[in-house]
Amino acid sequence: MLEMLLEGFSGVMNVTTILLILGGTILGLIFGSIPGLTATMAVAICLPITYGMHPVAGMSLLMGLYIGGVSGGLIPAILLKLPGTPSSIATTFDGYPMAQKGQAGKAFSFAIVSSFLGGLISIMLLIMIAPPLGQFALKFGPYEYFAIVIFSLTLIATLSGDSLAKGVLAGLMGIGFAMVGSAPIDAFPRFTFGFSELDAGFDLMPLLIGLFAVSEILLVAEKKGLQKIKYDLKKISYKVPFKEYLSEKWNFIRSCAIGIGIGILPGIGGGTANLIAYAAAKNASKKPKEYGTGVPGGVVASETSNNAAVGGALIPLVSLGIPGDTVTAMLLGGLVLHGLQPGPLLFQNSGDVVYGIFAALLIANLFMAILLFVGMRGFIKLLSIPQYILLPIIFALCVVGAYGVNNRMFDVYALLFFGIVGYLMSKAKIPLTPLVLGFILGPLLETNLRRGLMLSQGDFSPFITQPIAAVFLIITVVSVGWKIWKSFSKSKKISFEN
Repeated sequence: MLEMLLEGFSGVMNVTTILLILGGTILGLIFGSIPGLTATMAVAICLPITYGMHPVAGMSLLMGLYIGGVSGGLIPAILLKLPGTPSSIATTFDGYPMAQKGQAGKAFSFAIVSSFLGGLISIMLLIMIAPPLGQFALKFGPYEYFAIVIFSLTLIATLSGDSLAKGVLAGLMGIGFAMVGSAPIDAFPRFTFGFSELDAGFDLMPLLIGLFAVSEILLVAEKKGLQKIKYDLKKISYKVPFKEYLSEKWNFIRSCAIGIGIGILPGIGGGTANLIAYAAAKNASKKPKEYGTGVPGGVVASETSNNAAVGGALIPLVSLGIPGDTVTAMLLGGLVLHGLQPGPLLFQNSGDVVYGIFAALLIANLFMAILLFVGMRGFIKLLSIPQYILLPIIFALCVVGAYGVNNRMFDVYALLFFGIVGYLMSKAKIPLTPLVLGFILGPLLETNLRRGLMLSQGDFSPFITQPIAAVFLIITVVSVGWKIWKSFSKSKKISFEN
């Protein structure tokens, strides 16, 4: 394996391929940092360019785009409370408050280091154990996916803040919004009220941008006088003591495992991984109430998991030919374009290309970290721009990003709608995160429930009797029971003290 990896490095260590990786990473970071322009779009635009290139060179460009696209979302997430990609939703929860407290440099340092190490470990795991892990992923059918989604939805309790009822309400709202449009399996239109634009449902990016960006703009705009927030850029620290990184080691390991595990499962991806890792970090913290106020642990959990999901998503693609998310579906097209057939025989028939791709991933991951560290000071200077100048620019980018997803005005209207929804929810102190989690997981829950019932001809028992599904459902019951007992004990303690 080491010999093959060295051979892969020899295939990419030339000026042309290195420049392609560097250019792809830069372009990916740009796409990731602009709301609505995702890594999927970057790969889709550049895929035709690789036609005619050597397979290693072409795939190296696409790997740079992939790594950069996932990581670029942390820039607006920290500076503007605006998730550049679905993978950076949870980064806004603590990254933005840290920036508001004058700790933008610290937030960037934790985010970049976590992104680099999370990506590095997942790529190394991809290199070592892609085939056996890919085979294990094949054992997951509709029953297992249904159980995993049920378990994931219990995290709404963790992300609900002080009011569980409001968190559950937000989660149900998210599931409700996800049900608008054509139903899975049979494509029957529902909740469209005669509007053909609703047949395709709501897209995730306008929802995210509306909830987190437009609502924030409205909240800031209602304040009298948009003042320039004064930051002494000379006093912003860019260096973090090694002890502080080390204090997050268990959070990092846990988030990395979550990212890789979710990345392996097709159809879920980094958008879910960062939310689940954030919830797990908050649960495990000795001071969970500090999460959301600007703690490094929240940034570490989100950025570690979403980059770890990159290597995880490539495992079933390379070993089985099954794309793990939308980006790897585009990468599958790239492999086929160059005459490569992903699957168990890919390592035997085109080992030099596969290990060349692995080497390109490692180099792109290194370029990503260097570019973000070099550009950090420039990014932070955005904080000194007056709000009355910055907010209109952000709003314009939001509109462009929403329109660019599907090139239709309906998404701009959806952006404004969800902006108002987010504004009203913030006023009512209803958390936004459970809505996003419900929106992402709702279709997965319904699709796998219907597939499972079709497979079992209406029998619900396989959802409980299948071993892997049963394990996740037991974990779900234990988790919910533990939360209820913990909440009951806390309320009992408070009443006793009073």
